[in-house]
Amino acid sequence: MIKKLLLCAVVLSQFAISCSSNDDLDPTTDPVTEEPTKDKTLAEQIAEIVKQPYSKLTPAEQKIKLEAEANDMLVQLDKSKSSSAIEALENLTRLLDIYQIDIFNGKNDNEVEDILNISGVYGVYTWNNTAKKWDKTASTTELKFVFPAKKSQTANNAILTSKGVSSDVKVKYYDGYNGKDEVYDNIFLPSSTDATLTVDNAQVATFAQTAKYSSKNQSPDEFAYKMTLSDGYTWEMNGKKGTENTSKALFTYNGKTLLDFNSGSSANIDALIDNDELVQYRGKANGLIKLMDNFIIVADMNLETEGADKIALEKSLVRPTYPDSNNPKANYKEYYTALNAYEKKYSEGTAANFNKNLKLILVSKKDGTKIADLVQHSEKSGNDYVFNLPVWNAQYSYWSDNGTGESFAQPYLEEVLYLKFNDNTEVSFSTYFSTGFEKFEAKFEDFINAFEK
Repeated sequence: MIKKLLLCAVVLSQFAISCSSNDDLDPTTDPVTEEPTKDKTLAEQIAEIVKQPYSKLTPAEQKIKLEAEANDMLVQLDKSKSSSAIEALENLTRLLDIYQIDIFNGKNDNEVEDILNISGVYGVYTWNNTAKKWDKTASTTELKFVFPAKKSQTANNAILTSKGVSSDVKVKYYDGYNGKDEVYDNIFLPSSTDATLTVDNAQVATFAQTAKYSSKNQSPDEFAYKMTLSDGYTWEMNGKKGTENTSKALFTYNGKTLLDFNSGSSANIDALIDNDELVQYRGKANGLIKLMDNFIIVADMNLETEGADKIALEKSLVRPTYPDSNNPKANYKEYYTALNAYEKKYSEGTAANFNKNLKLILVSKKDGTKIADLVQHSEKSGNDYVFNLPVWNAQYSYWSDNGTGESFAQPYLEEVLYLKFNDNTEVSFSTYFSTGFEKFEAKFEDFINAFEK
């Protein structure tokens, strides 16, 4: 599924709009002062793209074109397989899984991403390959991890060092040990964090993160993150919270944009932190994902109405009550028939909610045409679950599942993603990308396997 989503996870940037010139103006007698070009808002960019015409290619012709452009995309991504920094971070993640550590002094196990999200925590952790554990040395100035850069190595030749500056925002720290949420501490969130990764005494990656807070919760008003690898890759993210929340991400290789993500939302973040079930705070969201010069996905979503419609759907349907197993008049066939009808209506309603409130369009950036809309349909998945209905045991006065009752079938239902083309042809996402992409899938499997060695 990952490879199918990546292929379809594509891009949007602003299409160039040419302006016609006015031949009646003489540049010598009628000089024109050019206004500085204003960047279009995300909503304006989406509005322009939605107006683009649909491609005239048939679904089969689109398939050939998509695989060719997807292979071109992998040529650029393929270079990241040999990144020493990525390999070292992958190995650090593996070692933290082998022996989990508690950088909060016994309060929690931590992963690589947690290292950048704390401040005021210090210590030097050195990987002990013989004992397969982390040895800790006290420190009052830094948080450091010393470990092998590769899975095949035993010598500790990589060092990740992190330093954070605390903000004045103190939040409750929770842990879900044994399925219980307990407050273990109150910690200060970092206003900035800087980290450096070295391999064999050479710097291979730097990480920088900043955050600004006004409300006293873990949601920053502004956030920025940047990872720079010596191999030429850069990953940047930033976001702002407000009446219009924005979030952007950029992945480049030697200055060439590989992935450009831009999204906006009118959600009330602070209110949702207190109660994420309050649909009136979810607002609207839209986004563009640009993958090189090939594809675009446009997303225009009303999360407020999506949440309200989901609640309305749940209220409109009443799940049938399971029969009393000691009542001789109980009707199990009637119950399971009603349950099948309930689950069918719920699945169909979920798909209808998606199609109404979540608008997704796949676009070819190169051609300036829309390829297809993405829609959902409720469908049966796989074989039915077939079982025997209970039979009444008169001797002991209960309904018995002894396998001798009438056979009954329950279908498995799921909401399936479809590509809807200009001629109203609809092809399921999985079916469309399951054939005709053999070369791309083989290359992508090789790309993924490079990170699993």
